[in-house]
Amino acid sequence: PEHIRNIAIAAHVDHGKTTLSDNLLAGAGMISEDTAGEQLAMDTKEDEQERGITIDAANVSMTHEYEDTNHLINLIDTPGHVDFGGDVTRAMRAVDGALVVVDAVEGAMPQTETVLRQALREGVKPTLFINKVDRLISELQEGPQEMQERLLSVIADVNELIRGMAENMDDIPEDWTVSVEDGTVGFGSALYKWGVSMPSMQRTGMDFADIMELEQNDKRQELHERTPLSDVVLDMVCEHFPNPVDAQPRRVPRIWRGDPESDLADTMRLVDEDGEVVFMVTDISMDPHAGEIATGRVFSGTLEKGQELYVSGTAGKNRIQSVGLFMGSEREEVDRVPAGNIASVTGLRDAIAGSTVSSVEMTPFESIEHISEPVITKSVEAQNMDDLPKLIETLQQVAKEDPTIQIEINEDTGEHLISGQGELHLEVITQRIRDNQGIPVITGEPIVVFREQPQEASREVEGQSPNRHNKFYITVEPMDQEIVDAIQLGEVSMDMPELERREALQDAGMDKDTSQNVEDIHRTNILIDDTKGIQHLNETMELVLEGLQEALDDGPLAAEPVQGS
Repeated sequence: PEHIRNIAIAAHVDHGKTTLSDNLLAGAGMISEDTAGEQLAMDTKEDEQERGITIDAANVSMTHEYEDTNHLINLIDTPGHVDFGGDVTRAMRAVDGALVVVDAVEGAMPQTETVLRQALREGVKPTLFINKVDRLISELQEGPQEMQERLLSVIADVNELIRGMAENMDDIPEDWTVSVEDGTVGFGSALYKWGVSMPSMQRTGMDFADIMELEQNDKRQELHERTPLSDVVLDMVCEHFPNPVDAQPRRVPRIWRGDPESDLADTMRLVDEDGEVVFMVTDISMDPHAGEIATGRVFSGTLEKGQELYVSGTAGKNRIQSVGLFMGSEREEVDRVPAGNIASVTGLRDAIAGSTVSSVEMTPFESIEHISEPVITKSVEAQNMDDLPKLIETLQQVAKEDPTIQIEINEDTGEHLISGQGELHLEVITQRIRDNQGIPVITGEPIVVFREQPQEASREVEGQSPNRHNKFYITVEPMDQEIVDAIQLGEVSMDMPELERREALQDAGMDKDTSQNVEDIHRTNILIDDTKGIQHLNETMELVLEGLQEALDDGPLAAEPVQGS
């Protein structure tokens, strides 16, 4: 495991992630050098190639020789478009390092900030690659001085983001900001296949003046041959990203709330391939021949064909039918995958993205928190009634593969409502239902989802039980934004031990007495039970919660969901 690196490439849309991945694959001898940069090998689906954007995170495993030792690099190429941010969050759970790509001309953009936040929240170490440096020379005609100033300002912006986010992280042993001197920043052009970093300049003796001269004289092929991008980036990956043995002792306590003294915790910390199997599923995809493929990180033990494993939250065991590694669009079957790797398995029927799969029953990993909620809804109906059962099945499969999509069947109208992160997100899903499943569907106009929230404390409202013997008094008031944020970020939930939940609510600003009386949390709304010494309240509490949840799902103003009350 010391020679494994698990990394994700993340960036704002169109900053050149997939083109960079092509170079790395060509450097590892997996695709032809001539087509690298245009082939976009990691955009494996037809619609990705057509649209020219990455939609699904794609995995590939490759080897790279660094300091005379072969290293295995498991790489995930993630989407940059904000609508597919869920894929980035899930990918970060599987990796230990994130290579953040920034366009030299555009600089750090909003999605750059989002992907950095997603990485740091999962305890993933960032490094920086500044792409499209050729544009500074050829399009903007910048001199060496201007160019250096521009590149330094990009690095400063990224470091400011990292500093701001890493402030509250106590478990990071060192400073995670990036710098040219340390070798955690690379520069180059993914399209023209050249790159440099401080260590590579020292090795090849090339400096910016040489690069500018070759670039201006259109000697890009020579530039690529003298300082190939893949060597620079893969050396940086091997040198600066933690291997699983370094990363897991830090990452496991962050994402797992089980007993830190247990044997299981030890085997995960030591990345012990002989221990119990612990596998975290981060992605589910459909293969027409193999069925459902679950991809994820093996934290301990060794995955082998035929193993019977528990899936968190479901009864019984699932039997693994095959174990493999992804090579872009191809999946190579292998006999076994030991701890510290990213593996893909078939046969885990009950698994969804975020499931914990293990050989013994255990506390599952923390659920993967997605930063954004679905905001746009479309109705989908089958053109032919005969296709209805198949459509329902397909929609359930879509929801399983992509947890950021919500599927709802409106029982009153019989409509199927599908909610996602944006119009593009829903358009891609409906197009895939049409093309891949062959179901002709009609979609309605997209509607934006609103939320309702009380603006001030209400008066006391009285409710009577049917026999008139019992009276309930309820008030509603808006909740502090800090508490709402804590619920949204998953820092407070009803699944937590009560003491932990109380402390988290008090940290967010709730007073001590109120935090002890929390009866239920529904979305971002909290029910406080302020009654004293009433008998038999527990018997009716279930009905009170049911009524409350119904009222919060269909708010009083516009029948939109209520939040923050």
